[in-house]
Amino acid sequence: MQQDSTILIVDDEQFGRDTLEGLLTNRGYELVFAHNGPEALAKAEATTPDVILLDVMMPEMNGFEVCKRIRATPHLAEIPIILLTALGDYNSRLMGIKAGADDFITKPFDAIELRARIHTTTRLNRYRRLKEQRARFEWVVEQADDGYLVVNERDKILYLNSMARLYLDLPADAAHPVSGAFLDEVQKQYQLQPPELWSAWPAVSDRDLATPRYLVRPECDNAEAFWLLVTLFEGPAKEDTGRIIRLRNVTPQMVLQRDMRGFHLSVLHKLRTPLTIANSSLQLLVEHAPQLSVEEIVDFSKTAFLSLKRLNGVVEDVLQYAHLPALPSLQSGFRLDQTHKLLTRISMTLDLRYVSLSGLDQLNKKRLKLSKQAVELIFFEVLENAKKFHPEKNPTVDVSFVGLDEQNVVLKISDNGLTLSPEQLDQVWLPYYQGEKYFTGELEGTGLGLSTVALLVWGVGGRCVVYNRPTEPGVTIELTLPLA
Repeated sequence: MQQDSTILIVDDEQFGRDTLEGLLTNRGYELVFAHNGPEALAKAEATTPDVILLDVMMPEMNGFEVCKRIRATPHLAEIPIILLTALGDYNSRLMGIKAGADDFITKPFDAIELRARIHTTTRLNRYRRLKEQRARFEWVVEQADDGYLVVNERDKILYLNSMARLYLDLPADAAHPVSGAFLDEVQKQYQLQPPELWSAWPAVSDRDLATPRYLVRPECDNAEAFWLLVTLFEGPAKEDTGRIIRLRNVTPQMVLQRDMRGFHLSVLHKLRTPLTIANSSLQLLVEHAPQLSVEEIVDFSKTAFLSLKRLNGVVEDVLQYAHLPALPSLQSGFRLDQTHKLLTRISMTLDLRYVSLSGLDQLNKKRLKLSKQAVELIFFEVLENAKKFHPEKNPTVDVSFVGLDEQNVVLKISDNGLTLSPEQLDQVWLPYYQGEKYFTGELEGTGLGLSTVALLVWGVGGRCVVYNRPTEPGVTIELTLPLA
């Protein structure tokens, strides 16, 4: 039987200790013994028992004195104390009450009465402790910046703190109970990302407990996308205790990751040309100065100077860019008829020679619910991955658009590189996911490229899918993109 309550037995006589041990052994208690008052205080300090059975008549320090000292010790003062005494007179009981005793048992013991009183006392003390712990828990989570919920095995919300109510747009007053299921409530305003991780909810396997799940409220005309990281406490959801869910606002981290990648792309485009020209001109001057005429030296110097001047202007632009949002709002939606020009420029930057585009004949007048910079970043990340992880660094890439309905188009980007493992396909979109051997099985990677694509697409209410090409090597990135 599980021993879930500790009893400290204090008696200076061996016979008394043996008697209590015989009555309480195998009753679900952990028994601790003390021979006198000082030892009783030390054992109480060390074990913090659930109840103390304290003999009154002991030499040096009697039970009344021990009781007073325990009551005077703050972290021990609430422990129930039952005095064991052969004294039945009124004055002795009065002294026990004044010392702080909770109950009295007169020697010789009645076994049934003793067990019943100890059972009742330990149960009430355990209930008091649990109630105090719950009060502390509720106070802590009410002060927390994260949202906390408790749901049962049927996903019904048993408890939620004020931040969780705020995130789910529920009444702030805790007096208003929530009758709905967790998933029903969140889907009123959030999208579940990645969808495959939510498909079995509320049943969650142990393997998937630590996998990040997100609730995303897509970007709209007057607000950026809003991100909540959903973390589950390890352990099954039970009918009585439930499962704890934490909702953490990670919007700043997601925006920072997105903007850093956008900033990186901007720096790459802005700095490469003037830096290359200046470097080439200065290198020619250094290596071939004796063979150059004065006019050629002046021309190369002028070219280097103008390039450095241009570079200085670019640096100023970049510094200014760093203080602005990296990706403009969706109000400046991307025109699909700009796709060919954009793809050509990115292909030249990445030195990709085999990139085809199709499917825009009926869509040229449409606008995506994404800025030009966002679309550029999506293409750049996907095409850069296609080249980086191609065995020969020279992929053939097919880009196509298909009109899905009046509100969405599907963008497919296929390459002839490597085939992904099931684990990579499962994890590839997760922000901050770092595979030990990502894509190739040889080159390490951080996973920031495609996770950035997911941030942009999920942020406007789109959908991301990746799958291996069925009849040949390579993968297809399939993005469902909302139209403006």
